[in-house]
Amino acid sequence: MANTEEEQGAAPLSVATPLLAPALGVPDIIDTEIAFDRALAELADGSGPFAFDAERASGYKYSARAYLIQIKRTGGGLHLIDPIPFGPGHRCFIALNELIQNHEVILHASTQDLPCLRELGISPQILFDTELGGRIAGLARVGLGPLLESLMGVSLAKEHSAVDWSKRPLPQDWLNYAALDVELLIELRRKVYQLLVDARKWEWAAEDFASIISAPPAPPRIDPWRRTSGMHKVKKRNHMAVIRELWNARNELAQELDISPSRLLSDLAITELALASDKDPITNRKHLEKILRPLGLRARWLENAATWISCITDAIAMTEDQWPEARSKSDAMPPIKIWRERFPEKYAPLSHARFNLQLRAEELSIPLENMISPELVRRICWQPPTTTVSEALTSMGARRWQAEIASPILEQALTEREPLELPEPEGESEAAPAE
Repeated sequence: MANTEEEQGAAPLSVATPLLAPALGVPDIIDTEIAFDRALAELADGSGPFAFDAERASGYKYSARAYLIQIKRTGGGLHLIDPIPFGPGHRCFIALNELIQNHEVILHASTQDLPCLRELGISPQILFDTELGGRIAGLARVGLGPLLESLMGVSLAKEHSAVDWSKRPLPQDWLNYAALDVELLIELRRKVYQLLVDARKWEWAAEDFASIISAPPAPPRIDPWRRTSGMHKVKKRNHMAVIRELWNARNELAQELDISPSRLLSDLAITELALASDKDPITNRKHLEKILRPLGLRARWLENAATWISCITDAIAMTEDQWPEARSKSDAMPPIKIWRERFPEKYAPLSHARFNLQLRAEELSIPLENMISPELVRRICWQPPTTTVSEALTSMGARRWQAEIASPILEQALTEREPLELPEPEGESEAAPAE
């Protein structure tokens, strides 16, 4: 199998041609039933797969709803749909869903867009993910822009990727940007597919695509406040109580207002307030402002000052038995950094498994995390299965092809009693938080 983009015929061209506008221009935005019905008729007259994309207002809104849907089909036109006037479950979305049922839907980084599409009633049954396909094929850069540049010789501007898509009316240059996200997606799919076939990885990718479609919704996170940025600085349980109260209050308010929680109060602000909570009572807006000013104080943080102060006061008044535990009870495994000293019988096989799995991933020209989830590797080493390793992996969500590759390596690793002397892999110092 090829090991580099150049060997796979995917080396960036010397000069990429900027993709400035769709070949047939930017279509009018669809915000009426008449326009939607017309688009459905055009799409039905087309052939082949449907290219989809969705724009959300991440960083601006609490919800992850779609504020724009882009669709293109060969012979069926390019369409920009404003979903807000219609809403989830509208008859037009039901008709669109029926139209795509027996056809492939192309998405880039599908796990980002599928939830908001499904919320509207659009549930693809056959998927091709160009981003994931690029990863499995072994390409180093798999963003939409880099893929278009390396495989098709065109460059794609991304200057509107982080804008507030809930804004109305949507500016014309934003619509142009959005249309370009699907303009060449069908052609890009063909390129990625050919790379996968040439590398004998198409069946792997197809299994992953099917797994994404059939995956159940993620369960609610346990103690989501523990994911607050800066938690690594928090050692005292009474400080954790402050973070929990502030996080929960912020989340409830953000959901009520449909605004990104960080716009009400940043994670860093929550952490700093917690660390300062037992040094000097925070009882008024002026004191709150003094603590937050060094962080680049934003006026909006103080709009709900009374709520934040009340949370801090309530947390400080709690007795020790009301404080959160130092670690969530859902954490099935201790941090990796203590395995070597406290659990050497677990660490020895883990060190061999990670080393040899990484070698195999490099041989196959695929990122390790796509070949096998590091979390599954840790679980196997922490509690060796009573069944076969392959059965254990598939029961935990690994695809069949992943289990076939990883199982022999893990089986051998489980027999090891002396660890390899290796540096800690970047990003793996802690077990993945339980959700």
